[in-house]
Amino acid sequence: MPAEKTIALNRRARHEFSIEDTIEAGIVLTGTEIKSIRANKVNLADAYARIDRGEAWLVGAHIAPWDAGNRYNHEPRRDRKLLLHKSQIDELLGKTKSKGLVLIALRLYIDNRGKAKLELGLGKGKQLHDRRRDIAARDAQRQMERDLAEATRR
Repeated sequence: MPAEKTIALNRRARHEFSIEDTIEAGIVLTGTEIKSIRANKVNLADAYARIDRGEAWLVGAHIAPWDAGNRYNHEPRRDRKLLLHKSQIDELLGKTKSKGLVLIALRLYIDNRGKAKLELGLGKGKQLHDRRRDIAARDAQRQMERDLAEATRR
């Protein structure tokens, strides 16, 4: 079987939010949408999930229209239903209401069976000082790795 293939990453999500938990969800797509996804024409930069009337929805994801599509081509920014179990939806709804967390689309990928899946993250927005602390820690880690590499080269 082929390994899973990452189609789109939301790189800004891990920078602007501290991710506490992740969950995998399927997506309800039309024929032209899955063709565009397989052609890597997806943008998750502004994507998030919302729970509305007991159903989970992906909002703000941009899937480009299929080039060879006809009049049945899809809308690029339409809301798409996410496939989750009722217990998962209830758990996510409880966490978002009580803890003030948000559902962010982290990654869109094709799994081993050829199905499009979305990795959602439960996260809390970072403050400016949190972002600066993360950047400082990352820079310190890089500097230690450089120093270690230089010391082993000698």
